[in-house]
Amino acid sequence: MSRGSRVLALLALAFGLALAAPAGAESVRLVFVGDVMLDDGPGRLISRGGDPLAAFAAQLQDADYTIGNLECPIATQGQALDSKIYSFRADPRVAPLLKGRFDALAVANNHSGDYGQQAFLETLGHLSGQGIAALGGGHNLEEAHRPLWIARGGLRIAVLAYNEFKPRSFEAGADWPGIAWSEDSQVVADIRAARAAGADLVIPFMHWGWEREEQPSERQRQLARTMIDAGADVVVGGHPHVTQGAEYYRGKLIVYSLGNFVFDGFDNAATRTGWLLRLTLDKSGLLAWETLAAHMDEDGSPQPRAGVATPCGRAGDSVVGECVNKP
Repeated sequence: MSRGSRVLALLALAFGLALAAPAGAESVRLVFVGDVMLDDGPGRLISRGGDPLAAFAAQLQDADYTIGNLECPIATQGQALDSKIYSFRADPRVAPLLKGRFDALAVANNHSGDYGQQAFLETLGHLSGQGIAALGGGHNLEEAHRPLWIARGGLRIAVLAYNEFKPRSFEAGADWPGIAWSEDSQVVADIRAARAAGADLVIPFMHWGWEREEQPSERQRQLARTMIDAGADVVVGGHPHVTQGAEYYRGKLIVYSLGNFVFDGFDNAATRTGWLLRLTLDKSGLLAWETLAAHMDEDGSPQPRAGVATPCGRAGDSVVGECVNKP
């Protein structure tokens, strides 16, 4: 290629990039992780002066906003429910370790109410005390369904969190605390209300599916499509304790389950593997995304896994690709 041809090619490339990224346009990076359970093994590690999030501290901070699912109350109050096989409650000493790692934590799950309403309210207080927002739960039904609003890079992003795994007794009421339950009509209404309130992008963060099932259920697929049809831009899920893959619907990304992130007591590779999800977004929607593999050690702490291929993609893709995790 001649020098003149190279110059023309570079000018054409620059012109194309200018069209793709208008002046003043900014992208925003969000990070999501799955279940963060700070009782039992992780809690004992913290009591010994350890930090279950240390190995992923850099990845959690490498974002404009980071969200996880808090799979336990953080409290000293309450009694474990007799009706549950597993009940979790983390000591309040764990709360400071969350600061600087998470901007928000979802409480819409099947363990937030393990020790009753007062322990749940204490949890909200501990999160607030560390400057961490809670989503998918609150002092009443209206608060539980209120979006988490993220204002970054000129974007207004609404994140909504819901649980649909029993017990439903943890659900918030008109005048009592609890979590947001996944009722289809209410979820659709919340997505549309967020759009009407000025959301550029809407992301539901779901607690759904069957435990240890490595493929999403028909219920998950149906609800994900319903949410996208209602105006959701990306759907992210968790709860099954395993990853469940990803797909596109109408050009929108669905990541069905991120699996565990901080959790002990599991005995095989699938349940001890989770994903950290990175989303790069602008006003047009999703620009790019990737997942990073995390392997839980005996204490339930996530450790990065280099050389592992995990799902990823870019705007315009119709098929989910794979990227190899770097050291």
